[in-house]
Amino acid sequence: MQHNYEDVSDGVLDAIGNTPLIRLNRFLANPRIELYAKLEAANPGGSAKDRPARFMLEEALRRGDLRSDSTVIESSSGNMGIGLAQACRFHGLKFICVVDPRAQQQNLDIIKALGAEVVMVTEPLGGDFLAARIAKVCELLEHNVNSFWPNQYANADNPRSHHEGTIREIDEALQGGFDVLFVATSSTGTAQGCRDYLRQRSRDVRVIAVDAEGSVLFGGSAGPRHIPGLGAGKEPKLAVGQLFDDVNRVSDLDCVVGCRRAALREAMLVGGSAGGVLMTVSRMQDELVGKRCVAILHDSGTRYLQTVFNDQWVQESLGCDATTLRQLAESDDYYAERRCQK
Repeated sequence: MQHNYEDVSDGVLDAIGNTPLIRLNRFLANPRIELYAKLEAANPGGSAKDRPARFMLEEALRRGDLRSDSTVIESSSGNMGIGLAQACRFHGLKFICVVDPRAQQQNLDIIKALGAEVVMVTEPLGGDFLAARIAKVCELLEHNVNSFWPNQYANADNPRSHHEGTIREIDEALQGGFDVLFVATSSTGTAQGCRDYLRQRSRDVRVIAVDAEGSVLFGGSAGPRHIPGLGAGKEPKLAVGQLFDDVNRVSDLDCVVGCRRAALREAMLVGGSAGGVLMTVSRMQDELVGKRCVAILHDSGTRYLQTVFNDQWVQESLGCDATTLRQLAESDDYYAERRCQK
C-alpha cells in the first residue's frame, strides 16, 4: 500500500500556520457584508503568537545569536509565553517567562507544564506593568550567563512571521479578493507584517488596527485595561511611527460582548482581543456594505473562561451585571444600547 505523507507535520512546530479561514454568516446584523475569520487558535500552542515565537527563535539560532545551551528570557501577558515555552521545549532550550498579576492562571500553568520557569513582577513601574516586566527581563539577562532576549516588542522577526505566514495564507485563500483587514494590536507585529505584505503586492485593502481604550499606542492615553494582549501601557519600539489606514479603539466591555456574541451566534469561543476585533467590524457595518472583510482572531475563549466568560468577573471588573451583559450580546445594535445606558 502506498502512503502520501505530504500533509504530515514533522514535529509540533511544523504544525504552526495554515489555520482555518471561516466565513461568519451570523455575527453581523447586515447580510450584505462578507466576514471571514482567521482562526489563529488552531495553532498548536493556541494563538497567533506561535508564529513569531517559532520564527524569532529559529532565526536567532540560524544567525548564531542563540545557542543550544542558552537561556531564553521574555516578557509576556500569556500567549507569547506559551508559544515560546513550546518552541523552547522543542529545541531543548531553557526558558524564563516574566509575567505580571494580570496573566491568567491557566496560561501560567500551561507555560509551566511545558517546562518553563515563571517569574512574577508584583508592582508596576511608573504605573505600568509592561515597564516592570521589561525591567525584570533586563535584570535576569544580567544574572544569567549566555542568555537571550527575543524581545517581541522590537524584533523585526515578529512582523516577518506574519508577513510570511498569516497574511500570505489569507491572501492566497481569497486570491487577493478582500477589501478590509481587522487586526488587534499590542506589539503591532501582526498588523505590521500584514500591512507590509499587502502594500508590497499593491493590494487595495484597508488595514484597520484595533486598539484598546487606555492604550498608549497611536498617541493614546494610558488608562486601566483588563483584557491581556490588546493595547500597551508603554509604547513598544516596533510600534513607534507605525501608521495604518485607521485605528479603532474598543473598551473592555466591547471585547466581552464580542466574545459572548461569537459564542451565541457562531458557536465559537474566541479570546478577548478577538471579541474587540469583531465588535469593531460590527460598529463599522454601515460603511462596510458590499465589502469582503477579514478579521484575525488571535486566540481562543477557552483561555478566558475565568474572566471574559465569567459573569462574576465581568460584574466585579467592568460593572456590568449578567442580565445586561446578555442583552448587549443578543442586541443587533449594541452601540445604541450602550449610548442609552449612559
